[in-house]
Amino acid sequence: MVPAWLWLLCFLVPQVTLETEDRRVLWGPQPVRVHVKDENDQVPHFSQATYKVRLSRGTRPGVPFFFLEASDGDEPGTANSDLRFHILNQAPAQPASDMFQLEPRLGALALSPEGSTGLDKALEGHYRLLVQVKDMGDQASGHQATATMDVSIVENTWVPLDPVHLAENLQVPYPHHIAQVLWNGGDVHYHLESQPQGPFEVDTEGKLYVTGELDREAQAEYLLQVRAQNTHSEDYAEPLELQVVVTDENDNAPVCPPRGPSASIPELSPPGTKVAKISAEDADAPSSPNSHVVYQLLSPEPEEPAELKAFELDSTSGSVTLGAAQLQAGQNILLQVLAMDLGGTDGGLSSTCEIPVTITDINDHAPEFTTSQIEPISLPEDAEPGTLVTTLTATDADLEPAFRLMDFAIEAGDEEGTFSLDWEPDSGHVQLRLLKNLSYEAAPSHKLVVVVRNVEELVGPGPGPGATATVTVRVERVVPPPQLDQESYEASVPISTPAGSLLLTVQPSDPMSSPLRFSLVNDSEGWLCIKEISGEVLTARSLQGAQPGDMYTVLIEAQHADEPTLSTSVTLVIHFLKALSAPTPTLAPVPSRHLCTPRQDHGVVVSGPREDPDPAGGHGPYSFALGPNPTVQRDWRLRALNGSHAYLTLGLHWVEPREHVVPVVVSHSDQIWQIQVRVIVCRCNVEGQCMRKVGRMKGMPTKLSAVGILVGTLIAIGIFLILIFTHLTLARKKDLDQPVDSVPLKAAV
Repeated sequence: MVPAWLWLLCFLVPQVTLETEDRRVLWGPQPVRVHVKDENDQVPHFSQATYKVRLSRGTRPGVPFFFLEASDGDEPGTANSDLRFHILNQAPAQPASDMFQLEPRLGALALSPEGSTGLDKALEGHYRLLVQVKDMGDQASGHQATATMDVSIVENTWVPLDPVHLAENLQVPYPHHIAQVLWNGGDVHYHLESQPQGPFEVDTEGKLYVTGELDREAQAEYLLQVRAQNTHSEDYAEPLELQVVVTDENDNAPVCPPRGPSASIPELSPPGTKVAKISAEDADAPSSPNSHVVYQLLSPEPEEPAELKAFELDSTSGSVTLGAAQLQAGQNILLQVLAMDLGGTDGGLSSTCEIPVTITDINDHAPEFTTSQIEPISLPEDAEPGTLVTTLTATDADLEPAFRLMDFAIEAGDEEGTFSLDWEPDSGHVQLRLLKNLSYEAAPSHKLVVVVRNVEELVGPGPGPGATATVTVRVERVVPPPQLDQESYEASVPISTPAGSLLLTVQPSDPMSSPLRFSLVNDSEGWLCIKEISGEVLTARSLQGAQPGDMYTVLIEAQHADEPTLSTSVTLVIHFLKALSAPTPTLAPVPSRHLCTPRQDHGVVVSGPREDPDPAGGHGPYSFALGPNPTVQRDWRLRALNGSHAYLTLGLHWVEPREHVVPVVVSHSDQIWQIQVRVIVCRCNVEGQCMRKVGRMKGMPTKLSAVGILVGTLIAIGIFLILIFTHLTLARKKDLDQPVDSVPLKAAV
C-alpha cells in the first residue's frame, strides 16, 4: 500500500512518479472528487398534510384511485431514501376494518376486495385514513412521517349508454357532439376505442364527438368503448359501450352487373325462352325503398307499336325472355335495361344496364347443288383411271362452319364402282373422277345420281332428304391404231437389184387383228412399191441413181381396213450395197416352219441357193447372216452348219407367238442373196407339236369378200336353176306341138 504521507506529496508536487513492483503511475495536477458519505439525517415528509379524495362506488378493487407523494432529502437510490407507505388507521372501521389497501412502494391507494364488497353496504359516505411514510426501507431505525386522507364516497355515474343513430352524409359542423360519459371518482383520464376504426373522439370531460361524415354503405354500425382510467392507464371500471347506427339515405344508384359474354340463343327458339336475368345491386339499406329496384326495357323496341316484340322483360325479377318476333341466326343484339330504385317512383336513382345477345346458328338448312342437271359429258373409253370427269358445287345456308360440312355419295348409276368422288370436308366442291377403265361395249353411257348430305344431323322443321345432281357420262368408242411387228424396218439392197425383187414383208403384231391396208409415203424416187394386202415391199423399178453406201428412207403407212381413220406409220431404211458381178437371182421365199416358245432345243435349217449363178459353175461355200434389222438380230440367232446350210433358232427365251419373216443374207464371193425365212412361233405341247390358235390365215378372205363370195354363189345357183327351169319348159312345149300320129304308141301289155 502507498503510505498516507505519499498521497499528500502527490497534491503538493507538480508531478510525481510512483513506481511499485508491478506498475508505474504518473501523477500530476488533476481534479479531485471527494465523496461525502450520506447519513440518514433527513426525515421524509408528504406533499400534503391532509389529502381530500373522492371514491366512486363503481371502482374496481385493486385499481389505485389515488397516489400518495412523499420525499426524502437523503441521497437518492440509497436505503436512506427508500420510502415505504402504510395505512395506520381507518375510521370508521365499518363494515370492515381493511376497506382500503396501500401499495408500500408506490403509495397507490385502492379498494381492497373486502372494501369493494362492503362499499355498497356502507352507510357512511366518508372515511378518514391515517397514512405513514418511512425511510430506510421500512427498517426500525428509519425516520417516518404521517398524513391524513379524507375519502368521500360518491355515487357511481359510470352507467350504460343508449345507442346513437346518425344519418349518413350528415351536413353539420364537425366535430359533432353525440354523447356524454362521466366518472366522478376523482382524477380520471378518458380513452376511446372504435370497432371498426371510425371518425370518433372523446375529450377530457367525457364528451364524445363524430369528426366527419359517415357512409352507411361503407360501415353501417360502429361499437365505441369508453374507458375511465387513472394516471397509470388502469381502468377504474368496466368500459362503457356505445352503439352508433348509421341511418340510410338514398345516395346510391343501382349498380349493373359487369357486362359479361353474350347470351347465346339458338335460332328458332320458341317464345318464352329464357335469355338472361339482370340483377342490379343497390348499396342502400336492404329491404328499404332506397334499394327497391325495378326494371324497364329500353331497346330494342319494335318500330311500330303493333309489331311483335323480340324480347319481353319482367320488371320485378329482371328476367328477359324471347318474344314472338322471329330472329335470324348471326344477329348480335344489345339489350338496354333501365334499373330504377325507389320502386321506379319519382326522385329515385337509375342506371342503364346492357346485355349482349347473339342468335346462334342451328343446322336447319340442308345443302343443295348449284346445278341439279349436268350437261352430258363425253369420255373416251381409254381414259385413264383418275381422270377428272366434272366438279360439282353445293352450298349450305347455315352460318356455323361445322353445320356446312358435307358428305357426298353416288346414290345410283354406278353399280360397278366405275366412278369415285373426291372432296375436302370443309369445301362445297366435289370432284367426280374415273376409278376404273371404261368400256363402250359394256356400257356406252352412265347416268350417275350424286347426293349431298350434312355431316351433322339436321334439326328444325322438315329437314328433308339430301339434294341430288344428275351427271350423264357418254363413253366414246376408241379403236386402237394398228400395231406392226416392228417399230422400224431396214433392208440392205445391192444397187443392181432388178425391179420386182422382194425386200421384206410388213406384218401386224397380232396376226388375229383386223386386216390392214398398206401404202408407201415419201417414195420420192419411185424405187419401191408395197402390196396393199400382204404388206410385201418390192422394188418397183431398177435402182438407177443409187450409190453404194447411201440410205433411202420412206414411210410405210398401215390403215385399218374397217376404220380408215386409224393408221400408223413406220420408217423403212434401205441401205444400198455395191452392185453384184452378176445379176442377183430372185429366190423364192423359204416355206413356213414352226418353232416353239418358250424356247426349246430345236431350230430351222436354212439352205443356200439351189442354183449357183457362179459363171464358173462351182457351188458354195455360202456365208449366212441375219438382216441388219436390230429387232431381228435381237430375237433370232443364226449359225452355219456347213458350206450350204445354216441353223436358225430363237435368240430370246420368249418370242411373241405369231408368224415371223426373218431376213437372211446369203453371200458367195461377190454375190449376195436375201432369203425371207417364214417361221411360225407358237406354243407347243410336250411332243413339240404346235398348238396354234385357229384364226384367219393369211390370204383368207375378209368379211366383206366372204359376203361377196356367198352372194355370188347364191346368184350363180339361181341362174343355174333358171336355166334348168327354162330348158324343161321349152322341152314340154315342143312335145305339145308334135302331131298326134307322130307320137309312138305304148306297147301293149
